[in-house]
Amino acid sequence: MSHVIEMIGIRKEFPGIVANDDITLRVKEGEIHAILGENGAGKSTLMSILFGLYKPDRGVIKVRGKEVHINSPNDAFDLGIGMVHQHFQLVHNFTVAENIILGKEGGFVYDIKAASRKIKEISDRYGLSLDPDMVIEEITVGMQQRVEILKMLYRDADILIFDEPTAVLTPQEIDELMLIMKNLVKEGKSIILITHKLDEIKAVAERCTIIRRGKFIAEVNVKDTSAEEMAALMVGRPVNFKVEKKEAVIGDTVLEIRNLNVMNNKRVLGVKDFSLSIRRGEIVGIAGVDGNGQSELVEAISGLRKVESGNIVFLGKDITDSSILSRNEMGLGHIPEDRQKRGLILSSPISTNMVIKEFYKEPYSRHGILNYSAIEAYSQKIVDKFDVRSGEGIFSLAGKLSGGNQQKAIIGREVEADPELLIAVQPTRGLDVGAIEFIHNELVKERDKGKAVLLVSFELDEIFNLSDRIAVMNAGRLIDIVNTKDTDEHAVGLMMAGIKKEDA
Repeated sequence: MSHVIEMIGIRKEFPGIVANDDITLRVKEGEIHAILGENGAGKSTLMSILFGLYKPDRGVIKVRGKEVHINSPNDAFDLGIGMVHQHFQLVHNFTVAENIILGKEGGFVYDIKAASRKIKEISDRYGLSLDPDMVIEEITVGMQQRVEILKMLYRDADILIFDEPTAVLTPQEIDELMLIMKNLVKEGKSIILITHKLDEIKAVAERCTIIRRGKFIAEVNVKDTSAEEMAALMVGRPVNFKVEKKEAVIGDTVLEIRNLNVMNNKRVLGVKDFSLSIRRGEIVGIAGVDGNGQSELVEAISGLRKVESGNIVFLGKDITDSSILSRNEMGLGHIPEDRQKRGLILSSPISTNMVIKEFYKEPYSRHGILNYSAIEAYSQKIVDKFDVRSGEGIFSLAGKLSGGNQQKAIIGREVEADPELLIAVQPTRGLDVGAIEFIHNELVKERDKGKAVLLVSFELDEIFNLSDRIAVMNAGRLIDIVNTKDTDEHAVGLMMAGIKKEDA
């Protein structure tokens, strides 16, 4: 089988960092080839070079055996190379069809009906199930990703790059994407899958190139290599997939939610008559399919969304109508679901983001004057402890960090603030196995220090790995609360579908 892509001895430097250091990648025609590496290992940079977003400082690129120079994404498209980026590039008030033909219209007049027919044909052929007339802001994240895939197929790309494609998907959407990728390969496409999720590599990839800190480490046949072996190659040490934790020592109630009702964005109840208490020394996991009221619940607790009725009591005080600032000062920490929208100021440096909730306090300011040396020292402590990698250290703009490093920065900021209650929503989304192991251990440390942790995750294995108790949500309601050690994933899965234990 011939190689459709050969990247030989690729080097790319940015200020303060060598992102790619003499990396070689060879992709065979008609295969799914995975690129595995830690957050900040250089995976996305390598693929950005192949897609024409960056120029390599050194190295050779061959497409179908012929040496090429790719100076822009248009050059990449001309060579049949398309890329689905980790953060989608869609106009939200445009339809599916309008987004797909954007930049491909040609001339002063275009036939939207003809384009829609072609889009529908491609969608049906590859099992994408997309309606060309749907508006982007009204469809799920998983469907938006399919629009990005359709954009490539509409431009006749046959070499498809997927950059961390499952970072924002639910488990059901991930399964559907894996099936779509297999269908694409059956139709003659070649796929490069950038990921750090070992189960996905084992599910769909044939070969895997592993890079670490910008260097090529190994190329392995996936079926002949265990997940543990790949993890060790990626991180440089053995990785423990199971969190080691002792029996919980339960203390006083930290948060009590009483008969809570909260509207969603469509002005109907997203949270319905919800009651739950969380105590010191425990991790309570919220399990449920995405879109069943978890976001509205978290936003109500953190002060981002108005409560229609019911009460939220934190450390014995009713905070139902309290400001976000007062909740923060009482000791409420929040790792948000959307790191770019809620977690960071992307146009500001890491140092500013690390003190964004405390910059007005000593030692970070005095009499209204910022103390930059204190801010920088504190930020450096977080960056070092949580291994946040960037080209210019704490002075790097947050928006220039990889998704995984953005996540580690937010988690570091919230944990180091030593909150009484830490709300962790999808805390390991976009992180590699080494970082996941570290973050899981940090959350358990918070619990063992006598703090309360509310974990919201769509990954059932993460819920079971960390939680002492599991509260299951369906359609905005609390279905049941169970002790983790007394249940299993099958029973929780039924409850996530709205079936109570006694009904099952």
